[in-house]
Amino acid sequence: MLPLPRCFTHPLHPKILHPIKVSLLQLSTFFLSSQSTPQNPISPETPIQSDSISMEETHLPNDPTNSSSSSSYPTPLSPPLPLISKEIELNRAMNASSSSNLFTLSRDHVIFEDQWLLVVNKPSGIYCESALSSVPQLLQQSSGSVEASEFHLANRLDRDTSGVMVITKLHKVASKLVKAFTEHKVQKTYIALSIGAAPKWDRIRIISGHGRSKYGAWRVYAASDVGRTLPGGSIVRSMETLFELLSVNRVVRFKESSEAAKDEEKTIVVEEKSLTNANQGRDEILVRAFPRSGRTHQIRLHCQYLGLPIKGDVKYEGVCEWEEETCYGHNLHAEILSLEHPVTGLPVQFRAPLPLWATEAMQS
Repeated sequence: MLPLPRCFTHPLHPKILHPIKVSLLQLSTFFLSSQSTPQNPISPETPIQSDSISMEETHLPNDPTNSSSSSSYPTPLSPPLPLISKEIELNRAMNASSSSNLFTLSRDHVIFEDQWLLVVNKPSGIYCESALSSVPQLLQQSSGSVEASEFHLANRLDRDTSGVMVITKLHKVASKLVKAFTEHKVQKTYIALSIGAAPKWDRIRIISGHGRSKYGAWRVYAASDVGRTLPGGSIVRSMETLFELLSVNRVVRFKESSEAAKDEEKTIVVEEKSLTNANQGRDEILVRAFPRSGRTHQIRLHCQYLGLPIKGDVKYEGVCEWEEETCYGHNLHAEILSLEHPVTGLPVQFRAPLPLWATEAMQS
């Protein structure tokens, strides 16, 4: 049985905290071994440090990957995945797998439905595929005769991201909607709760590159690197996100669009590593994010770069414990999807109710 990380409690004894058990010699057999020498434990409310040793930082002296040939590739500007995130993510994945196997959609999850679309509010900690597989059971009493094989996910959310998820009921509708997402014709709005230093901006736009680094992790790259080839053969793609500040430590800071327009909107075009330490602040910051592109982990990466890692997002330097409570996932919610209906052509907007952590962050 795999050891639980420091920030996870035993399911039967919630007061018992398990120490981290990771050693460099065991990296190659990490997922198979359960016996190792304890390392320095992290204390409650301690963020994952970006300078943790990782597979991306560990090379033997004669490792060919250290050769000068690697210098021809773009250099990632965001930190590698913290070593401890591997163990935490493994435990989260195992828990999510168990929860997803038992999960079924109910009418309480439904945001919108017509003869072509089913829009649901996906809970955190549930895989998209599990929600999709339970659609026939949800609709079994409907009068329609849609084949189960025709249900498709028009958009996907990360395992721990909650919110709006669109399911199409017909193949021809799926192709139209997937094309709309691919061509960035769908406007998306997210809510995120971050832990960091309170920002001095009300609105900020960040433009950067996005791609997989040598070991497959998603990283931020310089905007000028867009189009360049990466080690795996893929290329750096552009990534742009607009952020609005909503609250700091439960004090509302949000300005209406007309009011915010009076202030200059700050823009960052990424060309170098961030000068902001993701672990330097201890404020709770609620932001609304408007991704202009649809890259994998886009909001999570840009929050990390801004020094505002999302609470619980251990992959990208987020805390795994906060105020003596374990974070079992990251606080990111897909709030709104605005698009043109793939059949009627009419503009539609789907909104998922805010989770408790978001509403609490807006309470003064």
